[in-house]
Amino acid sequence: MVIKVYIASSSGSTSIKKQQQDVMGFLAANKIEFEECDIAANEDNRKWMRENVPEDSRPATGNPLPPQIFNEERYCGNYQAFFDAREDNAVYAFLGLTAPPGSKEAEALAKKEQQ
Repeated sequence: MVIKVYIASSSGSTSIKKQQQDVMGFLAANKIEFEECDIAANEDNRKWMRENVPEDSRPATGNPLPPQIFNEERYCGNYQAFFDAREDNAVYAFLGLTAPPGSKEAEALAKKEQQ
C-alpha cells in the first residue's frame, strides 16, 4: 500500500505550500513510504484527485485544494483531517496503516484494548 499525497508544486499560496511540506515532512520523518503526485505539472493527477475526493469532503464552492491524501485509491483526507489525526496520535489509522510497535499510536491502542 502506497500513500499518495496530491500536491501543487507551483502553488502561489504560502498556506498550501506549508501544509504540503508539513504532511510530507511528517511522513518522511516517520519513515512512512509515500508518493508525491503533482497536480500542477500533471493534468491526469489533477483530474484523478478532483474526481476521487468524496462529495462530503469537497469545499462548498470550487475544487478540492491540495494537499489531499490517499492510500492507493482510498481517500484518507485533506490537511485538516491529517492535522486532527496527528493531534490525536492517530495518523496511522487515518492513513489506513498499522501503527508500528513502540509508536505513541500503538501504545494508545494497546491501552484501549486493555480497558
